[in-house]
Amino acid sequence: MSMTTPPGWYPDPQAPRTERWWDGTAWTAHSRAVQAGAQAPVQPGQGQLFGPPQPHTVPMQQAGAAGAGNGGNRRLIALAVAGVVLVAAVAGGAVLLGRDDGGSAPEASPSSAAPTAATADPENSAVPSPAASEDATVLEDQLNGITLAVPDGWVRANSSLEEGATIYTDETYDCPAGGSSLCRHARVSSLAANAPSADTTAKTLAEQDVAKAAEAVYGEDRLGDRPHGGIRSHTVLKSQNYAVAGKAGYLVRWRVVTGEGTGGYVQTIAFPSPAGTGALMVVRFAFDAASSAPGLEVMDEIAASIRPVGDATGGGVGSSIGPG
Repeated sequence: MSMTTPPGWYPDPQAPRTERWWDGTAWTAHSRAVQAGAQAPVQPGQGQLFGPPQPHTVPMQQAGAAGAGNGGNRRLIALAVAGVVLVAAVAGGAVLLGRDDGGSAPEASPSSAAPTAATADPENSAVPSPAASEDATVLEDQLNGITLAVPDGWVRANSSLEEGATIYTDETYDCPAGGSSLCRHARVSSLAANAPSADTTAKTLAEQDVAKAAEAVYGEDRLGDRPHGGIRSHTVLKSQNYAVAGKAGYLVRWRVVTGEGTGGYVQTIAFPSPAGTGALMVVRFAFDAASSAPGLEVMDEIAASIRPVGDATGGGVGSSIGPG
C-alpha cells in the first residue's frame, strides 16, 4: 500500500539547522529555525513510510531447513538458478525493446524523471511548489491562508534563510556595516506565530513580534552578522487595532536607529489566520529609512492588500478599526 508523508515541519534538505513546511505533496516557502528540544522528524522521502517496500529475504539456512534433506536443498538451488535466468532474460528483452532502429538505447528525457520528496525545494528546484502563485503580482501564503500584493520592482524570496513567505525589493546594496552586499531596501514576510500561549492576544503578539522583526533585519541576522551595525534605539510610531483579511488584528510600527546607515521602519501586524484553526499569525514589514527605499505609503498599500486565499474583492480592507 502506498503511503505519503503527512504535512508538517521537517529538516530543510537545503539549509542546516532549519525546518521547512511540507504540505503533503511538496516543500513550501515556509521555513523556521529548528525548534529547541524538538525530536528531529524523518525527512520526506526517507524511512520505511516512503518509497517502495524493501524485498523480504529468507536466510539460506532457514530455506534449507524447510526442504526435506538434500533433496529439498537441491530443489531450492534449482529454483534459485531458474529465477536468476528468468530475471536476466526479462531484463535483456527490455533493453532490446528500448533500443531504437540504430541499435542504441534512447536517452531518458530529463522531464520524465519525477523528483523525490527529499530533494524537492520550492525555491531552488525546477519543479514549482504548489504554494507558489502563478500570478507574479500576488504572494500566496497557503499555510496561513492569505495573499498580498507584490509591488512593481519586488520579487519573491529565493533563499532558504528566509522565514515564512517573503517578498523583497529586487535590488541589493552593500550593507552599511560592511561584510555583505545582500542588504535590501524593503521586505515583507508572512508567517505563523511561534507557538503563542492560549491567552496571547493579537496586541500582545504584535508588541512582542515587532522587536523580533527589527532584530532580524537591523540587529543580528540568522547568520550571526550585524549588517547595519546593530540597533541603537527605537521609537513607537503606531500601536493600534487593525482590521486585516476580515479579522480583528493589531498593528505596531517602530522607527529604528542603527549603528550604521539610515536605520529603518519595522512593522508587525498580528491577527488570526483565515486558514485552519485560526491560530495567530504575523505579517512583518521592514523598510529602510532612505530616499532610495520605498516610502511608508507602499507599506500601507501592501498591508491594505492582504486578503484570505480565494478572496479577490473583500475581507482585507486593512484599515484601522479604532485606537489601541
